[in-house]
Amino acid sequence: MTLRTALLAPIAALMLSLPAHAEKIAINDLNRYVNGLTTVEAPFTQVNADGSISTGKLYIKRPGRVRFEYDPPDRSLVMAGGGQVAIFDAKSNQPPEQYPLSRTPLSLILAEGVDLGRARMVVGHVEQDATTRLAVQDPDHPEYGTIELVFTPDPVELRQWVITDDLGSQTTVILGEMKKGGDLPPSLFSIATEADKRK
Repeated sequence: MTLRTALLAPIAALMLSLPAHAEKIAINDLNRYVNGLTTVEAPFTQVNADGSISTGKLYIKRPGRVRFEYDPPDRSLVMAGGGQVAIFDAKSNQPPEQYPLSRTPLSLILAEGVDLGRARMVVGHVEQDATTRLAVQDPDHPEYGTIELVFTPDPVELRQWVITDDLGSQTTVILGEMKKGGDLPPSLFSIATEADKRK
């Protein structure tokens, strides 16, 4: 064995012992997956910008509807329906704070026809720790912030997302086991119905 072979052998052995580099999931496959999501129920853990942690139950009904129910003792609720996002503050008797869903990055995956191939929509697409991370923004309004979606492969599954808002604050939502394809009543996403219940 030459000196060179003796020196390189440990390096070759080390390279063979490293895990194979996973391929990132293609954008077309991610696009098909997101558009195939109709209804979703899942427990979630939310890591807020200040480091605090919340848990609860998430409901999605595409297009355009989502509901975050926070676990007791927190009675806060965030929901989207009818093109609006409403934040119900459990500590306030005031009507919910509302703003257009279109001004939030979450609207990008709640849209009726998601097109991840649209120009300037994808701003990041990498493989990291056996996951594919896809960062998207509204190409017409990048100032609204981004949403980074984290997927695992075989089969493709959405595991979490990270929203970076227009001020740079980040909120991470980690999904538990998803129940997909059930029937969710429209009242679950009615801001007016929820406001009446809380009066």
